[in-house]
Amino acid sequence: MSDVAIGGFGLAAILVLLALRVPIAFALISVSLAGIWALLGERPALGSLRTIPYQFVAHWSLSAIPMFLLMGSVAYHSGLVSSLYTAARLWLCRLPGGLAIASNFACAGFAAASGSSVATASAMGRIAVPEMLRYRYDPGLATGVVAAAGTLGSLIPPSILMILYGTFAEASIGQLMIAGILPGLLTAGIYAAMIWIRCVLNPDLAPPVDLNPTWRERFGSLAKVWPMPLLILGVIGGLYGGYVTATEAGALGAFLSIVIAALYRRLTWTVMRESIMDTITGTAVIFFVSIGAVLLSRFIALSGVPTFIVDLFGAGGLEGYAVVLFCGLVFLFLGMFLDPIGLMLIALPVMLPIIEQSGFDLIWFGILTIKFVEIGLITPPVGLSVYTIKTVVGDKVALTQIFRGIGWFLVCELLVVVLLVVFPQIALFLPGLMR
Repeated sequence: MSDVAIGGFGLAAILVLLALRVPIAFALISVSLAGIWALLGERPALGSLRTIPYQFVAHWSLSAIPMFLLMGSVAYHSGLVSSLYTAARLWLCRLPGGLAIASNFACAGFAAASGSSVATASAMGRIAVPEMLRYRYDPGLATGVVAAAGTLGSLIPPSILMILYGTFAEASIGQLMIAGILPGLLTAGIYAAMIWIRCVLNPDLAPPVDLNPTWRERFGSLAKVWPMPLLILGVIGGLYGGYVTATEAGALGAFLSIVIAALYRRLTWTVMRESIMDTITGTAVIFFVSIGAVLLSRFIALSGVPTFIVDLFGAGGLEGYAVVLFCGLVFLFLGMFLDPIGLMLIALPVMLPIIEQSGFDLIWFGILTIKFVEIGLITPPVGLSVYTIKTVVGDKVALTQIFRGIGWFLVCELLVVVLLVVFPQIALFLPGLMR
């Protein structure tokens, strides 16, 4: 069997194991180890298992992951997230679909403090969905908006997926994070416009609420929200101004979230214990999957699969934006079955050589990659963000209703992807100012 055939067989074996519900980290590590063994023998395989995990985990930039996770956990457990939603609800409740629009922008705000799509969907789902259902909002809209807007945690900085992408692609993590700002705001804006138009055309989706807040109440709610903008501006401003690196920004964000919670007298031992446990659990999951992906990268490189695919594309005349379309279709297909981290880390070893060969900007492709991963989070049959919302709402809303509510948001996501492909400067304008 040729080396390329061994590589192809390994990729197929991983997909089969994942379909059998084998934990993704175990599937990646076991297949990669067996593949290197088949290619080079026992000693190189065991040597890779001994050295590669340590070399990857010891990478300095990855220390930002637990820091950003801690920042988001403290912000959630200390109640800063609920204040954000309350303010958005008071300001936007009189609009058609106002509570859904408020949930959308509150998700965007929390995404900028959490770095995780699943954490954003879980936190906002507990707060926003019951409120919308109480006011008789369409269940599909109420759950769909949080499931979709929760994915902004992958795009709006800080983003854990951007750290992983930058590490694998050897691209600037700071520029990647800044590049996600405009696409993230664009996505949230298009979501809001779509919700407003749908609710104007069909008022039954979102009956008018009986809230009539005074201007004093509205401005009073802002007094409780100031910590979140301060936290976000502290991290993004430090990155954009060049005062901190992406790694240092994680530590700065975690420090600011703890200080703010302490100033609000919400930093209890319970809050710290739960935040630290969430951080440890999340970091362990991410690192185990990432180690498997690094071993897979070594196996795939040794097998020659990337070179084979690049040559195949060249022979078939596939070039330019056809390459991007192909990569997008692969991401969207795999996104129906894989979790976001596994999806990205499995696909990147194959995709990055093709993208580099085609001469595309790696920062721009990184933002597109995050968008494709976002879409995978809300596409059936394994839309992780959808299942997160289902876990939160329990039996109140059927899974089929949530997926039906997601449909319009998928249309919006595809529109944003088209805009990013046609107008790359949406993603590259702000990073260009940093260079």
